[in-house]
Parts: sequence; structure tokens; C-alpha cells
Amino acid sequence: MSQLSRLISILTLLKSKRLLTATELAQKYDVSVRTIYRDIRKLEEAGVPVYTIEGRGYSLVDNYTVAPVQFTEKQANALITAQHIVNQSKDVSFVNDFSDAMTKIKSVFRTSIQEKSELLSDKIRVFNWHFEEFTSDALSEIQLAITNFNYIEIDYQKLGDTNITFRKIEPCAMYSAELKWILVAWCHLRNDYRAFRIDRIRHFKILSEKFEDRNFSIKDYFASCPFEDK
Repeated sequence: MSQLSRLISILTLLKSKRLLTATELAQKYDVSVRTIYRDIRKLEEAGVPVYTIEGRGYSLVDNYTVAPVQFTEKQANALITAQHIVNQSKDVSFVNDFSDAMTKIKSVFRTSIQEKSELLSDKIRVFNWHFEEFTSDALSEIQLAITNFNYIEIDYQKLGDTNITFRKIEPCAMYSAELKWILVAWCHLRNDYRAFRIDRIRHFKILSEKFEDRNFSIKDYFASCPFEDK
């Protein structure tokens, strides 16, 4: 990667993330920390308002705007392909929100790339041979609860169980398996972490009440070989 390409990429990352350390950037671009220091100075010399928080990393001054991003044809194709995969999701809110986001993204495609991406879209099909009637419409709201640390109250029905149980949970993370979205949460009924299939949540309510961050690590969670609370 050329220095110019790296500078543009670093600028885009700084705009999209609150804080980035020199070490994180060096690892991402496979360069030395000294090289990152020089890159940051280049950005500053070009008038980019980068500021340093001692011991924490780099960020940009609030409200600084970056020129519209230009997508290559391969990047546009990757997004078009991703949309076809997302459309197989069993959560309506996720599909709709991604579609709205893609409409905005496509608006910055160059005309030639937009025409080719539409051509490619007509030539892609993604099949799901394991059909299930269960769907959900909660993913987008639950994602907000995860990042804002809001409690959720749910009525949950396990697989093969006619009973519905009430749970108050602290949403921590989510993953997808076989086109099903799984929510990992601290369950106050079980007093432990549990995994809930989102399509089996019969009713949910996001509470304004906040919970304290338990510093949940999804990597450590999977290392313990958890089982879904089906």
C-alpha cells in the first residue's frame, strides 16, 4: 500500500472511530509505529485536525468532514454480494435497515460502477435450503440496546416447548448461525449468561433503565463452549 492510500485509509478510520492508537494502526497496515507517527504528522501538515489524547490514541476534532468516499468496482461488488446474503436473514428489521443503508451507499457510486453493480445484482442468487417459518423483527432494536446498555424484557419460547417464560436480560453480544441470529445476554432468571434465538422472542421491550457493563468477551464466551437456551 502506498503512503497516499494509507493516509486516506487512516483518515477514514479516524472519522469512523473515536480513538485509534499508533500500535493499532501499525498492526493494521503492517508498518512500524514510527511510520504511523510520520503519517499522522503528514495529515496534520495537510490541515487535518488530528488531536492526541496522551496514552489513549488519536482522534479527529468533532464535526470535521471528509470528502465523499469513492468505491472501486470490486468494493461495490462486495457490497452488492453482501446485500444478497443479508436478504436471507430471518430478521425483517435487519434486512430493511441494510437495504436503506445500501441505498445511501449506492448514491455515491460513480455512474459506471453503479450500472455494473446493478448488472451483477441481477446475476447473483443465494439459496437457503433449510427453510424455517420463524422470523423476527427485533434485531435492529436489540443492537441499540447492546451498545447503549439498556435492559430488555422478553417473553421467550424455547425450541419444542409450548411454555413462554418472562426474562429480564442484559444484552451483551450476538452472532449468526445457519441464518439465525443469536443474542447472548445475562439472564436474571438464570443468574448467568444465556443464548437466545431472536426469532423465538415472542415479545420484547427495551427499557430506559441502564445496566452496568460486565466487560463481556465473546471470544472467552465461545472458548467455554456455551449452549443456546433453546
